[in-house]
Amino acid sequence: MFVRLLKSKLHNATVTDAKLHYPGSIAIDTTLMDAAGFLPYEAVLVADLNNGNRVETYVVPAEADSGQVVILGAAAKLINPKDTVIILAFGFYTPEEAKNVKPKVVVLDKNNKIKESV
Repeated sequence: MFVRLLKSKLHNATVTDAKLHYPGSIAIDTTLMDAAGFLPYEAVLVADLNNGNRVETYVVPAEADSGQVVILGAAAKLINPKDTVIILAFGFYTPEEAKNVKPKVVVLDKNNKIKESV
């Protein structure tokens, strides 16, 4: 048996753009992806602090150090530019592994620069 636990998250990311006519995903600055341990095409949950919407999608890399967090596809109807979001990734662990899991939390400032990493 496996349990699903939080693996890592980007906290307080500011959405820089939203593009409806795109196959769907979230583009994230690769520097931020690396800091959070997100892999290209990894599934993530995006929680919008402005309106409460939650969307499951996958990560695509954006230019390093650009600060980009771009909502792509249908999620652009639910999450808007300048909204503050939390981007969460989960992992599956055995109950034994789960006892030692400590999620990586990367807190961002309003310009999507790393403020704190725990």
